[in-house]
Amino acid sequence: MSTVSWFALRQKLPPRSKLVIGSCSFLLPLMLWCLVSYVPFIWHPKVQITNPGDVDYYQIGMLVDSADFVIETENQKQLGKIRPQGLPANPVYLPAPHQVAMAFYTAFSTEPKQRDGLWLHESLWHSIQVIFWGFLISSLAGVPLGILCGTYPAIARLFEPFTEFFRYLPAPAFGALAVAILGIYDGPKIAVIVIGTFFQQVLIIANTARKLDFALLEASMTLGARGFRLLTHVVIPGILPDLYRDQRILLGWAWTYLIVAELIGSSSGITLFITQQARYTNFANVYAAIMMIGIIGLGTDILLGALGKFFFPWERAANRH
Repeated sequence: MSTVSWFALRQKLPPRSKLVIGSCSFLLPLMLWCLVSYVPFIWHPKVQITNPGDVDYYQIGMLVDSADFVIETENQKQLGKIRPQGLPANPVYLPAPHQVAMAFYTAFSTEPKQRDGLWLHESLWHSIQVIFWGFLISSLAGVPLGILCGTYPAIARLFEPFTEFFRYLPAPAFGALAVAILGIYDGPKIAVIVIGTFFQQVLIIANTARKLDFALLEASMTLGARGFRLLTHVVIPGILPDLYRDQRILLGWAWTYLIVAELIGSSSGITLFITQQARYTNFANVYAAIMMIGIIGLGTDILLGALGKFFFPWERAANRH
């Protein structure tokens, strides 16, 4: 496996190189996290008390600033009392990798502390439903409009100027208005995801439709294709693989709006779980929940990518040449 081939311009990597480089994409951040967590002299601004000595307010397991620990140790030494002892530690908001790994299990197996609290799997399922309905509604309107804008200049001129204007407006800014109209439950959360993805969908899909080879359209019109038949038999089949890839990317955008959306009205879903765990300083659970979002998102994208190869086998064959 030659490292020179890794930097060849626009050439496919060998399978082994793809595996190695892809693994490093996750291993390098993990190694950095391990270094910060387990190597004391890299970054450990706290001290975890193992023996409080004669310091009355110290307790075993307590985290204190290193500077304060040094001062207290010197004070006890000068007074001839028992000095405290401790180990270098990171702040509570930066748990070690093994603690987060354990939290992946305990977050699913530990009962919520609040009576009305939800389990992690219940919170995740609620968030997935919000994402699903928000993106579905956005796609039902955005995909057809985007195709029409990319095919017919008059429709593009009618809709795209306002769409360009509206896409710069931050979706969370409509949160208060969405609550006033739709209530405090899931309605405004779904609305924020719709607003955050709909206008982007229209513009991206319109650009995809414009990339269709015009020779195909001319040939189809020569053979008598017009209007709706031209759209359904030429335009949509011609852009379908690219449209599918666009939707995969836009689905990721929907996930980025999730946390903000779930803070609107009554907090719910994975955002509520993260907020509650942070309130009780269970930051290992916080990291586990955040990573769970990434795992679900990446897993969904990998699954959609595999389905894309099944649905559009001619694309894979074309990429080989």
